[in-house]
Amino acid sequence: MNRKRKYTLCGGAVMVLLLGHLTTALEVPLDLQQPPTITHQSPKDYIIDPRENIVIHCEAKGKPHPSFSWTRNGTHFDVDKDPKVITKPNSGTLIIDTSGEKAEVYEGVYQCTARNQHGTAVSNDIVIRQSKSPLWSKERNEPITVQVGVSLVLHCRPPAGLPPPIIFWMDNNFQRLPQNSRVSQALNGDLYFSNVLIEDTRSDYICYARFPHTQTIQQKQPITVTVLDDRPAGERAPSFMYPSGMNSTTQILRGETLELECIADGLPTPEISWDKESGELPRSRLSFLNFQKSLRISEVTEADGGEYRCMASNHLGSAYHIITVVVKAAPFWISAPRNLILAPEESGMLTCLAGGSPKPTITWSINGNSIENSPNDPRRKIEDNMVILSNVQTGSSAVYQCNASNEFGYLLANAFVSVLAEPPRLLTPPNYVYQVISNRPAMLDCASFGSPLPKISWFKDGQTLLDGEMYLVHENGTLQITAAQPKHSGKYTCVATNNQGSKENHVYLEVKEPTRILQQPEYKVVQRGAKAVFECKVTHDPTLILVMIWLKDKGELPDDDRFVVDSDSLTINNVMEQDEGTYTCIMNTTLDQDSASAMLTVVERPDPPIDLELTDQRERSVQLTWIPGDEHNSPIQVFLIQYEDSLHEPGMWNNLTEVEGTSTTVLLDLSPYVYYSFRVLALNDVGLSEPSLPSSQYRTNPAQPDENPSNVEVAGTEPDNMVISWQELTGLQSNGPGLQYKVSWRRQDVGGDWMSVTVANVSEYIVSDTPTFVPYEVTVQAENNYGPGPKPEVVLGYSGEDRPMVPPESVQMVVQNSTLAEVHWKPIPSSAVRGRMLGYKVRYWKERSLLREDSQPEDPRVLILSGNETEGHLPDLHPYSQYVISVLAFNSKGDGPPSAGQHFETPEGVPGPPAFIRITNSYLDSLTVEWGPPVDDNGRLTGYMLRYQPVNNTEELKELTFLANETSVTLENLKYSTRYMFYFNAMTIKGAGPAITTAITIMDEARPVGPVFGSVNFSLEEDHAILNWEYSGTEKNVFVEYVSDNSKEAWKREFVNGSQTYRLKGLKAGVTYRVRVVAKDHAHVTVHSTDELLIAVPAMTSRQVDIATQGWFIGLMCAIALLILILLIVCFIKRNKGGKYPVKEKEEAHQDPEIQPMKEDDGTFGEYSDTEDHKPLKGSRSPSNGTVKKDDSDDSLVDYGEGGDGQFNEDGSFIGQYSGKKEKDTAEGNESSEAPSPVNAMNSFV
Repeated sequence: MNRKRKYTLCGGAVMVLLLGHLTTALEVPLDLQQPPTITHQSPKDYIIDPRENIVIHCEAKGKPHPSFSWTRNGTHFDVDKDPKVITKPNSGTLIIDTSGEKAEVYEGVYQCTARNQHGTAVSNDIVIRQSKSPLWSKERNEPITVQVGVSLVLHCRPPAGLPPPIIFWMDNNFQRLPQNSRVSQALNGDLYFSNVLIEDTRSDYICYARFPHTQTIQQKQPITVTVLDDRPAGERAPSFMYPSGMNSTTQILRGETLELECIADGLPTPEISWDKESGELPRSRLSFLNFQKSLRISEVTEADGGEYRCMASNHLGSAYHIITVVVKAAPFWISAPRNLILAPEESGMLTCLAGGSPKPTITWSINGNSIENSPNDPRRKIEDNMVILSNVQTGSSAVYQCNASNEFGYLLANAFVSVLAEPPRLLTPPNYVYQVISNRPAMLDCASFGSPLPKISWFKDGQTLLDGEMYLVHENGTLQITAAQPKHSGKYTCVATNNQGSKENHVYLEVKEPTRILQQPEYKVVQRGAKAVFECKVTHDPTLILVMIWLKDKGELPDDDRFVVDSDSLTINNVMEQDEGTYTCIMNTTLDQDSASAMLTVVERPDPPIDLELTDQRERSVQLTWIPGDEHNSPIQVFLIQYEDSLHEPGMWNNLTEVEGTSTTVLLDLSPYVYYSFRVLALNDVGLSEPSLPSSQYRTNPAQPDENPSNVEVAGTEPDNMVISWQELTGLQSNGPGLQYKVSWRRQDVGGDWMSVTVANVSEYIVSDTPTFVPYEVTVQAENNYGPGPKPEVVLGYSGEDRPMVPPESVQMVVQNSTLAEVHWKPIPSSAVRGRMLGYKVRYWKERSLLREDSQPEDPRVLILSGNETEGHLPDLHPYSQYVISVLAFNSKGDGPPSAGQHFETPEGVPGPPAFIRITNSYLDSLTVEWGPPVDDNGRLTGYMLRYQPVNNTEELKELTFLANETSVTLENLKYSTRYMFYFNAMTIKGAGPAITTAITIMDEARPVGPVFGSVNFSLEEDHAILNWEYSGTEKNVFVEYVSDNSKEAWKREFVNGSQTYRLKGLKAGVTYRVRVVAKDHAHVTVHSTDELLIAVPAMTSRQVDIATQGWFIGLMCAIALLILILLIVCFIKRNKGGKYPVKEKEEAHQDPEIQPMKEDDGTFGEYSDTEDHKPLKGSRSPSNGTVKKDDSDDSLVDYGEGGDGQFNEDGSFIGQYSGKKEKDTAEGNESSEAPSPVNAMNSFV
């Protein structure tokens, strides 16, 4: 697709097209006689370039072709007498050669006349004027000296040119002077200063005038302006420099462009605003120029007249000026006269309506002469703006001119009246196909000509189309369908009829579906370097060719490979800032289009701020100001201010403060004795900008410290010392050179004098030889060469700790039960703690079991109790055991001495669950339960308890108890096919322990005693085996399982559906399988299984039938042998009679093998031997490949078969077919175990 292809369809094009259908002037075919018609002429006001030839256009048509003449300044201009003037052939256009002649000689008013025998047409008055670019009048510009702040006007006063020149101000370097709301150029070219500044001083204020026709530029002498500031003008309210006074008036003609201007003086520079008294400004035709000082309204109408007010204001006041606009109008057409075609005896009327202010005067001419001076015609009547013709006759054709004029101009129109009789002609091409979009107007042309004017009628499918809401036939014959629908498609016929005859034409209408964009492109905000995708999916009539065009800002896409246009999308890769804009998707067909637009906004991290400036510099503060960089379409949220201290931390930038993104200045609090440099970073939604360039360095003077070290801590590391630590001040906090720390301390409990030491460049001090864990008061104060810092705060701390001196006393035990005990003690004295008391540790461990003598002690367990608690509980003790316990105190330094070990015993408890429970020897109505003693006795076992009951039954639990030395029991008289739940517990004197409830025996159905599978048999048939077995079990889930022998694969399983016979399919030839039949319970656990069978599948299962043993085959062979015997007897008889036959000759030549009679005892054929002394092969069989071993005899029946494969099918039919082809097989096959070949048998008889 060519994405650069332009397509423009203006919104008004459809309306213009419709108007063209309806308002086309009456055209007379050029093959008919007609008066002249002017088709092209030069403009009324024609400014010529003296360097070029003068071309005055005048073109006309008519039948016969018209002749041309000219007038100049009201008199006849004889073209033939001036050699400089020529006329284009078949045209009235004049070409005047101005070489060697001044063009101004040919200035004047020209008018062209075109005439033939039917009338005369005239052109407008064409005023020829030569363009002029005069030189600037010589003048001396005196230097201008003004005080700063006053207003100033530099006059241009360009020479009058034709047309007027274009004015602009430049300097000596041909650079335009900058203009703004303070300095601007007026419409007359003067340069206005609302107030001057020192920088306005310069010596090259130059006004230039460019004359567009001659493309020449005239330069005014430079003006020198000097601005002084010794007596500057003060601030003042606005006043108007132009126009002067409170009111002014301007006049404008209808259709022209109105420009109003207000320029004000004032300090500060005033702002200009506009409004209209008692009316609204026409926003669609309005624009403000020259920094709001000029108001422009295009295509002025009478409604634009009135009073306009311009307002100039600053903070000291305002001023206004009223401009009254008067709108006049040169003549303009309301209804221009149109050509009139009349048949003899017809009547007609020419109308000439024009508007203007003042109202235009209407005059009529005929064939270029005033109608008052023309011969009187009773069939012609003049009434104001109309010429009425009645009962016209052949030969009365003429051209009428209507002139509408007032003081601002004139209009001239030619309209001919042609009298003729002509049958209808249809000018629209026949069989034309119109295509229109559904629900839009359809205009079917039926352009015709005839005299009288033909009447147009329309038909569709033989039916007359009447005017109405759906159809409308216009005056010129065009058929309009107001809203075309698919049902309107088809063939239309228009018929033109007058009294001279009729003519018809056929056209066709096709109504198409509209083009619609279904998915419009969406607004995109994309970071620079990313990808932007605009989608534009459309539906359209399939019979129309769709063309998609993408535009950027109403222009072509950039010629860049990053822009990829697909069938329904536009992709912009690696987006750049210049890609930002509005992207429009236009879907065009030959009939319509649809478009949609979306904006692309490219965002990026902001540019770094610039122009950092330090102002209001003080000891402890400075004002930082900057100019923000480009935000790249993402507003700046925060400015981050950083500083560098080149004195203490050179090269290290630290964050100082943040301000809102709308701020451009901040007051910074500073510290003494710092060499500051500042930089600013900007943050938006995309990220942080690069840092700005550093500001100039700002140094603050030294001072005494403003603060003392923080985080002062006091703690001892040894029993006889105290460590005082703090966080040092930074270089920024030092406030001056010579930073030191004064460390002071004294005991809090006894008071006394402060002891102190001064240190530098350290963050701790160790006080030695202190008592153990004594409270101290400590201060740390900063000081430098300029004095001490503020009074420090007192911090309380302790000297070093030591371990507790004594163990707890009066340790007592209370045993709660077999697993829990409680311990109590008295706290140690505070003087013996010698530090921060953290709590007590209770150490206890199981020394031995009271039941087993060989038990080993356990590792100690520790119970930690924080603070001053003096009792604790010892959980999870072992029942019936002896424990040892001791208690000690501990502090931050460590553990104190433990108390003396104390013994206590735990009583017996209930035992743990039995180690296991098993169900064995399950029969029809009994089973055996076996168990093991519990791992945890927790005392002396007294016995066991067994409880059981059927599942889902209301029967009560049956309970049995056993001695401690018993390990099994057999349960009798259980119910057949019943599921039981068993609960088993061990017991001590404390009671029964937890039961084993997971040991559940399910007796789904009683299993018979002995094997349930009987004998298993199988037989092989091709690729499957048939298994048979005997089964007396009750399980219904019976499977055949099989796997390849010596295979590590899992057993394959096939379900047997209640049968004792199964066909095992899919076995592979040459593979041996292990096969078994199994019965499974409801949990798919194998409960019964047969022994494994080995089934070997043969490598190839024979498909041939041993036909040698078949009765029908034996009978057939006997019949053949008998037949051959009879033939031999006949041949023998004939031979004895001297007859010759070919078989005999072959026998003699080839020595055929002997024929052995068939033996009767075994039912087989006789032995066969060839002439090569091969041993006879009794009972020989055909080779496995089906070939037949034969000798060189050509009389063998095999030779009549196709190849050497003379075999029978399984039904005994002979395979070989007599084909006349004989082959001799020299290969001998190996013996085969297959059935005897009937071909071999037949060979034995030949």
